[in-house]
Amino acid sequence: MNSPILQLLVLAGIAVFLILRLRSVLGTREGFEKPPAVQSGPAPERRRQFEVVEGGPDPDIADHVPTDSPAADALARMKHLEPSFSVTEFLGGARGAYEMILMGFERGDMAEIQPFLSPEVYESFAYVVNDRDNKGLTVESDFLGVKELQLVDASLDDTTNEAELTVRFVGQMTFAVRDRAGEVVEGDPKATKTQRDIWTFARQMGSNDPNWQLVATDE
Repeated sequence: MNSPILQLLVLAGIAVFLILRLRSVLGTREGFEKPPAVQSGPAPERRRQFEVVEGGPDPDIADHVPTDSPAADALARMKHLEPSFSVTEFLGGARGAYEMILMGFERGDMAEIQPFLSPEVYESFAYVVNDRDNKGLTVESDFLGVKELQLVDASLDDTTNEAELTVRFVGQMTFAVRDRAGEVVEGDPKATKTQRDIWTFARQMGSNDPNWQLVATDE
């Protein structure tokens, strides 16, 4: 065998040996393999985005007051003290309370609405009702509905846990005052009157009593 052929055989043997060594060390790969880092799960950036969404503003608060306002902070603290508290549900109850208290006052049914009034507000309402009675005046009124309702303020006393929520109402009603003879001396029983009130309700958060009391009135 001549020298060139012998040299080629030796080189071919060396090449085969090196290929077998590389396969034993690196192994074989078939098709496309993803890097292990991609297979380990969601990227850190995606987890941070999820946490931001979960920790976003409470829509039950943001729907009614600015999220960066003192009122929003007070409402959040109320929810911390009483997780079942809902601003939206409170406003729904306030709507019903407005009609009940307003019409009870106009009719002079103070005993019916007394549990929902603070002592100061009760005394103020009772004084007006007694004055009407002494003058022989009666109120003729029908409630037509609440046209507007807005939460305008909220506060919480961290010492007593007493919360105060102030609500603006715009209601519609018919209203007339008659004297002893039945003559209309104020209002018009056939006309619609727009009634505007700003009422403040208070309650101790976390207490067993779920009822809010009317503690202040304004127009």
